[in-house]
Amino acid sequence: MDGLFLAGQSVMHVFFTGRLTGKKPKILSFAVYFFMLCVIQCLKFPPSLSGILSAGMGVLALYSISRFLLKNQKAVSWLAAVLAFYISQLSFGIINSVEAAVFPYFIGNQMLSLLVWTALAAFFALCCCCYAAVLRLLPRTENAPYILLFPGLFFFAAELYILHTSYSFITTSFSLEEAGKHSVLLFLQLMGLAALFCALYAYRQICQGFQTQAQLRSLTQAAQAQKIYIAEAQMRYEQTKAFRHDIKNHLSVLNGLLNSGKTDESKAYLKKLETVSESLSFPYQTGNPVVDILLGEKLRLTKEVMLDISVCLPDPCGIDDLDLCVIFANALDNAINACRFLEGEKTIRIMGKRQGDFYLLIFENTCSGEPLPPAGTGLSNIKAAAEKYHGAVLAEKTGQVFSLHVLLNISLHPKNISAQKP
Repeated sequence: MDGLFLAGQSVMHVFFTGRLTGKKPKILSFAVYFFMLCVIQCLKFPPSLSGILSAGMGVLALYSISRFLLKNQKAVSWLAAVLAFYISQLSFGIINSVEAAVFPYFIGNQMLSLLVWTALAAFFALCCCCYAAVLRLLPRTENAPYILLFPGLFFFAAELYILHTSYSFITTSFSLEEAGKHSVLLFLQLMGLAALFCALYAYRQICQGFQTQAQLRSLTQAAQAQKIYIAEAQMRYEQTKAFRHDIKNHLSVLNGLLNSGKTDESKAYLKKLETVSESLSFPYQTGNPVVDILLGEKLRLTKEVMLDISVCLPDPCGIDDLDLCVIFANALDNAINACRFLEGEKTIRIMGKRQGDFYLLIFENTCSGEPLPPAGTGLSNIKAAAEKYHGAVLAEKTGQVFSLHVLLNISLHPKNISAQKP
């Protein structure tokens, strides 16, 4: 029974840690952790500290598995280890409270073995339900704030104290006093379980609040930028409309100069018309007017930067102009800021290519040799926009070149799907 208990605990703890961090544990992780638990079980501790020391070493063992075999960060490894053992100890205490109340009735009875096995099955079932609830409440992440460790450690320490003081021995005779004590302990442990779930629920709500605020900032920023680019497009349209209206007059003047033999004046007048025509055209042609205006405005002042723009957006694109504005504006802002204080060669390269139902945008720019700073609001806005299209974002640095890959699944967007219908 001890071997089955340790094997089941090993599977639950490692599987829970893997699911919490999004990692898939290998068989080696289960085997090593099971061996470590067996070694801890065989160690001889002072009776007064046996439960505390064995639980502490178990937490350290699970932390080692998460940290070195699953390659997780320190904070989430500690959190997963504490939560895994706390739920195990709490489930064990709850089952013990119920078992201790009925244990005297089974002394000397053949059903005692059935009671023990039933309690073991109930323990595993309760653990699995609690682990599933925690995984639903706690966002899957490779990083976790250390603040979550404090309530977990408090609950864990309280449960260890209850187990050490109340279940170090079980009386074999029934009394109302013992039944009342176990009922109170059962209530306290159920409240401890509820407190854990409330703490995790509050943390999830806080995270969702931050995500909502970030999305709101992203939408506000995109809406403001969109207004600017739409206003620019309207201005260019009016200028183009006026130029087309006067084109006949310009041609008449040019024809008159040529007929009069005024070649130099004709060339000068033609040069002016060419200058006006160039001012009405976009320096970059991507197939999307909003992106064309954005690129022209953002890259207009980057005279010291070598630019290489090779983007041809599909038609129909299937990507909302608002999301394109968010992706290009934030990526360009980050690239321009990286090149602004850089000495030597400065380069910004933007490429786009379609691969079946996916469209890949690549932003590359030169940067300093210092380590990358933590991801800011700009990159978070790009990720939020990419997630709308079931896409992915990859940011990496090689030497002094930073690259940002944005993959968008344009086949899943309603606009693109409707455009493909006959």
